[in-house]
Amino acid sequence: MRAAWALARREVIRFVRQPSRIVGALLPPLLAWVLIGAGFAGSFRISGAAPGGSYFTYFFPGTVVLVILFASIFATISVIEDRREGFLQGVVVSPAPPLAVAAGKVLGGSILALVQGGALLLLVPALGLAVRGPELALSIAVLVLLSFALTGLGLAIAWSLESTQGFHAIMNLFLFPMWFLSGAFFPASGAPAWLRAAMAVNPLTYGVAALRNGLSAVTHPELPSLPLSLAMTAAFAVAMVGLSAAVIARSPAGPEARALGRGKSG
Repeated sequence: MRAAWALARREVIRFVRQPSRIVGALLPPLLAWVLIGAGFAGSFRISGAAPGGSYFTYFFPGTVVLVILFASIFATISVIEDRREGFLQGVVVSPAPPLAVAAGKVLGGSILALVQGGALLLLVPALGLAVRGPELALSIAVLVLLSFALTGLGLAIAWSLESTQGFHAIMNLFLFPMWFLSGAFFPASGAPAWLRAAMAVNPLTYGVAALRNGLSAVTHPELPSLPLSLAMTAAFAVAMVGLSAAVIARSPAGPEARALGRGKSG
């Protein structure tokens, strides 16, 4: 745990020293929320929701998840920078097990994602959402699980790549379609059958649904139930942290680097 906490602390310190990452993680989703919300507010209708500003409230949980997604990308891209600077090689040959390395990187990135995503909850009163204490606690718990899940997934992808260009290409090909198919942008009710099936197997769908239930942004009959959404989101988080640890342990450089480290220590 000391090794994991040291890596997490390093991520937080690096973030504090790079304030541009805050702008990069917060402003694009907020601009998307304002511009897309303004464009769809007059034509988008949800049963049980007030007209006009309904799409702003519908799109808000998806915007919060998008902030966490951006924060996770910026946090895990540091893996590629660490490899280029030689820091990653030192971590691999250290006595810390792969799970501790993964836990430290995921914990650091999750803290940053949670702080940035949680900051958007300050906008809840302005939206007129009646969020009470238990609902707010539920929303924060969902953000914690999503932060761990997306940071773990980003770490598993970044660990196997050599360039930031390749990382961004994979993100555009993989993570952003996950977000679009999560129900953050549009509900499943009006989508064709094949798209609804893709949304049903998308683990991020249940995180967005759980957050939507917590914020009471909209009542929709086709949303997954809250217990199912929480269980799937928790399973997603555990699976992604485990995946990142497995990728670190099985990476081609891992065993060789550890053998080299033992040889030098001998």
